[in-house]
Amino acid sequence: QVQLVESGGGLVQAGGSLRISCAVSGRTSDTYTMAWFRQAPGKERDFVAGINWSASSTSYGNSAEGRFTISRDSGENRVILQMNSLEPEDTAIYYCAADKWASIPTTATSYHHWGQGTRVTVSS
Repeated sequence: QVQLVESGGGLVQAGGSLRISCAVSGRTSDTYTMAWFRQAPGKERDFVAGINWSASSTSYGNSAEGRFTISRDSGENRVILQMNSLEPEDTAIYYCAADKWASIPTTATSYHHWGQGTRVTVSS
């Protein structure tokens, strides 16, 4: 089992930046693909970004491409999402997810380990 705890959410003005982090504990020696999803009120949980266990491959959702960067710090067992040029449409709860995949699935049902989420609010 692996435990995920997100942090770093908050309120930011449009055009600003925010860095959110996911601390990974438990069976961290396993090869987990990590991903960020987000869910706005009344909407589905959407894929934002993912990174494979070796950090050799990343994938981004359409909304994140060019603005967000996912990375993982194996030494500290963290996955980080750097978000730049934020827009009010980025307002959502951001969830960290993990599962054993060789690829980077983009559907929420592909992941069985989830954090509690961190709220990101972008004001206009």
